[in-house]
Amino acid sequence: MTTFGKPRVVITGAAGFIGSHLAETLLDRGYAVVGIDNFVTGDRENIADIIKRAGHDFTLIEHNVSNYISVDGPVDYVLNWASPASPIDYMDLPIQTLKVGSLGTLNALGLAKAKHAVFMTASTSEVYGDPLEHPQKETYWGHVNPIGPRSVYDEAKRFAEALTMAYHRTHKLDTKIVRIFNTYGPRMRLNDGRAVPAFMSQALRNEDVTVFGDGSQTRSFTYVSDLVDGIIRLMLSSENDPVNLGNPREMTIKEIAETIIRMTGSKSRIIYKPLPVDDPKQRQPDITRARTILGWEPKVQLEEGLVKTIEYFRTKVK
Repeated sequence: MTTFGKPRVVITGAAGFIGSHLAETLLDRGYAVVGIDNFVTGDRENIADIIKRAGHDFTLIEHNVSNYISVDGPVDYVLNWASPASPIDYMDLPIQTLKVGSLGTLNALGLAKAKHAVFMTASTSEVYGDPLEHPQKETYWGHVNPIGPRSVYDEAKRFAEALTMAYHRTHKLDTKIVRIFNTYGPRMRLNDGRAVPAFMSQALRNEDVTVFGDGSQTRSFTYVSDLVDGIIRLMLSSENDPVNLGNPREMTIKEIAETIIRMTGSKSRIIYKPLPVDDPKQRQPDITRARTILGWEPKVQLEEGLVKTIEYFRTKVK
């Protein structure tokens, strides 16, 4: 416990989309938070209100976690969220993505070990690659191209999982691995490159909405508040094996594009471009473990979450 009588959580990547929502929710639930970010893909605006409201309960450290991490005082939890996460970012920053997945995870694990803290790493559905199993269970080993253009992200996350389990087995560290499926909500960047922000920014400007391939590839979209609730449940659990967090409602990319155009009242039309290399054809989580172990499943319906996300994007689109 900190001097404030609160458990203390370190979040790397705290100014990112999910990291900032995680920090905000933990503060609301009575935790003290130390946020670490070097703002390569994180946004200071994401944590500006948090800094104002939280006072001494929130500390910001501007730092690249691929270098040694030092945090004064006690730490109860280390949440490893630092990484470029959109294709635009990790294609642009391939070596940095590999470094933060390997060295960044190693340094975050070292901090957790030194502080006798619980450790959780943010993994991804991308560890399953372009899956041959559908829906994807945690026991599925994946179908990944280790040298393709997406491999810098896929393999960084797969390595982070391996490193996390090695610390669990070797040092008896209490570790958690959350495999996050497509998540959307306020604080996503306009130029993020992922489906929801790309379609929203184009639709709100009445521009052509770009769908890659024929739009028949599927994704499963989780609203950010549902995801954060699941993350915190896993953080507080005794589970050490990977857990999928995502929405089992599967829909095609064309369907989500059409839904966003309709809900924004846009005059946009859909245009089609070639599918990127190794783009997964299917994404649907099997969340049996999350339901059984954590008592978790998503509650926010797609349209409800999209309304909140559109409201946010309207304030950002010029």
